[in-house]
Amino acid sequence: MAVPLLETRNLSIRFGGLVAVSRVDLSLAAGETLCIIGPNGAGKSTLFNLISGIYRQSSGTVRLDGRDITGWPAHRIAAAGIARTFQSSRLFGDLTLVDNVVIGMHCRTRTGVIDALLRPRRARAEFEAAAERAGELLRLVSPGLYERRHTLAGTLPQADRRRLEIARALASDPKIIMLDEPSSGMDDRDTDALIEDIRLTMAERPGLAYIIIEHDMRLVAALPERVVVIDYGEKIAEGHFSEVRLMPRVQEAYLGQKAAHA
Repeated sequence: MAVPLLETRNLSIRFGGLVAVSRVDLSLAAGETLCIIGPNGAGKSTLFNLISGIYRQSSGTVRLDGRDITGWPAHRIAAAGIARTFQSSRLFGDLTLVDNVVIGMHCRTRTGVIDALLRPRRARAEFEAAAERAGELLRLVSPGLYERRHTLAGTLPQADRRRLEIARALASDPKIIMLDEPSSGMDDRDTDALIEDIRLTMAERPGLAYIIIEHDMRLVAALPERVVVIDYGEKIAEGHFSEVRLMPRVQEAYLGQKAAHA
């Protein structure tokens, strides 16, 4: 059998006496889309923080392309190929859209402060290439963002901020991109547009794998091939959304009867 692109085994973390994530097993293949659902406080973002190196696990392992990355710091995991967005915006509002995306390339660029001082021509050439690449990523995620690439990120509405965060995550040329509630703060029209933007990005990068935390069940139904349900830090269900949504425990704990039949 092929080695999973990402695999967690018995992944757990405790904060004092609280078990926030308990023995979670996940696997993800290259090019696959996995959605993680559950109520607020279920441990979904904590699981993201474990995989991306923001938190250190209490027990369990994380493997990327068959390599054990358990306990690696966040910057090393990002360089290895895992990029992510966050629930709350982490954009630099006083920088342009292009600059925000270029910042996402930091783990792939070579020049530093010394180069900027001693080899300014080389540093300038790399920055110009990065800015051109940033423009391509903005166009990929949303042509509208590309048209406004030289405006300040702080002027963007919520929906476009989310798109910009996706473009910045793509800038590190990842193998896996983890989106933490990408439709948060959006109305139905913006969510539908985001779904189409993500689909186009998936079509352009078929080998890129996605893990998505989401509460909007329309997005969950539209995008993933597989759904994992988290309850109090434990994985309680896994399968296609059409199957998972009918499980009594899932209906009761997360979707509710009305949502399950919507």
